[in-house]
Amino acid sequence: QVQLVESGGGLVQPGGSLRLSCVASGSILSIYEIGWYRQALGKQRELVATITSGASTNYANSVKGRFTISRDIAKRTVYLQMNSLKPEDTAVYYCTAELGLLLSTPNERWWGQGTQVTVAS
Repeated sequence: QVQLVESGGGLVQPGGSLRLSCVASGSILSIYEIGWYRQALGKQRELVATITSGASTNYANSVKGRFTISRDIAKRTVYLQMNSLKPEDTAVYYCTAELGLLLSTPNERWWGQGTQVTVAS
């Protein structure tokens, strides 16, 4: 069974840093894209950052220059380094990936359970 498991969330003061990790496990043939979305209380889920199999990255304007996405292909792990955190970054952060699971079948979008990030003094 495929799983995306996030870790690294927590409580941090404004201006601080956190590093999120997400490990993809299971019978995965290919990871076409992997990254992070977030959902604040009462708001819609939004893109944070993604990285493709070709190492192209995409960031939300609100996190550009503060967050960095990276990956370890061998470990099937994606990271999100978050610096200069602001209270408005408070949200549940979800790992998501577009996966190839079986030959000749459509790619599938999978989601992790989420990890809470709270930025407060």
